[in-house]
Amino acid sequence: QVQVVESGGGSVQTGGSLRLSCTASGLSFDNTAMGWFRQAPGKKREGVSCMSWSWSFETIDYADSVKGRFTISRDNAKNTLFLEMNRLKPEDTAMYYCAALGQYYSAVSYCASPFGSWGQGTQVTVSS
Repeated sequence: QVQVVESGGGSVQTGGSLRLSCTASGLSFDNTAMGWFRQAPGKKREGVSCMSWSWSFETIDYADSVKGRFTISRDNAKNTLFLEMNRLKPEDTAMYYCAALGQYYSAVSYCASPFGSWGQGTQVTVSS
């Protein structure tokens, strides 16, 4: 059974930075798709950034709204996916969720239509 646990949310001012972490268990971290998604009150869930990898290649996708500000990365030794968020804006305020699939799947496709196991979410609040 795949389980994911997020951490690292918090409150910052505009222009600040946060780093989210998502630790996954119950899957092969050598071959999987994972991603970060967010949902603000009254808005639809959106894919923020996704990464999919196998032993020989990797694909990454970012939402246009975060390109150049957010960076997704992973630590295979710790089964952990990260989201480094810089130059945060008030419109980045949302509950951020991590999802994991447990097999390779195109990062672009996964960000558009995620499925698999979800974490409980971590709140990010950016004040102006």
